[in-house]
Amino acid sequence: MEKKKLLFVCVENANRSQMSQAFANILGGNQVEAYSAGSKPSGLVNPKAIAAMKELGYDLAKHASKSLTEVEQFGPFDVVVTMGCGDACPWMPAKEFVDWQIPDPKYMEPAQFNEVRDYIRDQVKALLTKLAIA
Repeated sequence: MEKKKLLFVCVENANRSQMSQAFANILGGNQVEAYSAGSKPSGLVNPKAIAAMKELGYDLAKHASKSLTEVEQFGPFDVVVTMGCGDACPWMPAKEFVDWQIPDPKYMEPAQFNEVRDYIRDQVKALLTKLAIA
């Protein structure tokens, strides 16, 4: 079976899209090729996101904050998921586009941050189910 290519996009590629990519890898295993990028990448993954994913046994520290131009070579994608970035999200070659309205957890306390993390996990799980992966 051919892997499904997924791209998760948010503004800084520091929190939401990074965790989405991680959950796609965790839940989709070898059936998924997951990428993440930012329309204005911050250049680093938020230490809060690294800590939140470490609680679940995933090392997000190995990820890097990337721009869209750095991942466009991996397209076309089966699904591009944007995180409520509106006009800042450029077009990428994909069969399907989905927009998740997920608040940016950047300045949240750990408990609220983890709520966003868990919501992202549920969204990724639902997407993989829809794609007949999970």
